[in-house]
Amino acid sequence: MGLLIVIDGPAGAGKSTVARRVAQHFGLPVLDTGAIYRTLALAARERGIAWSDEPGLVALAASLPIRFEAASEAGGPRVLYDGRDVTQAIRTPEISEGSSQVSALPAVRAGLLEIQRRLGRDGCVAEGRDLGTVVFPDAAHKFFLTASDAVRAARRQAELEGAALADVLRDLNRRDERDRSRATAPMTRAEDAVLVDSSDLDADAVVAAIVSAVSSRLSGPGGAAGGPVDGSPKSA
Repeated sequence: MGLLIVIDGPAGAGKSTVARRVAQHFGLPVLDTGAIYRTLALAARERGIAWSDEPGLVALAASLPIRFEAASEAGGPRVLYDGRDVTQAIRTPEISEGSSQVSALPAVRAGLLEIQRRLGRDGCVAEGRDLGTVVFPDAAHKFFLTASDAVRAARRQAELEGAALADVLRDLNRRDERDRSRATAPMTRAEDAVLVDSSDLDADAVVAAIVSAVSSRLSGPGGAAGGPVDGSPKSA
């Protein structure tokens, strides 16, 4: 297996931005596992399959024609569903809610598990919610990226035109609760994952912290693992 770096954490913590930049640093592709569930939710909506229809979703997932394209000079990475660019379509609040619902279904998660492992086999920076605990439990480089509720809501609001902060915060809290409490593969920090609190850190500082931790591990024994990274001068 190639170099595998996994970044878990709740919505709005900045995982996508950080994963993309860490991947660029190490020359790796990005595996956005959340985009897989989002695409499944979008495909189900277009085909009239309810997000609670577990058998229907499993059948759809079995032949999900999803592909990731690396970032180009003209723009960031793209998500293609059946050859169609759905990068923006899967980021709407509605599809975010659908993604949370379908990802809570055990058979759906099992059906997509091998797809994720296959995509990560040759090395990548993977971001999601259960990577360090379920999908890639043996990964050597694990991080759990989080931030305060207020900071995460503000970041997500900035991505959504016209969204009210109170509505965004409510949706985030509802999704967090569902992701943490689901019976199968709940969102949780792996015991050996480095905790990175980005509440008081910008993207540059978060990327630097993760790159430093990975580089220390790669250069030999003594690399930090499991300890927190926060906004204090000592940790940053």
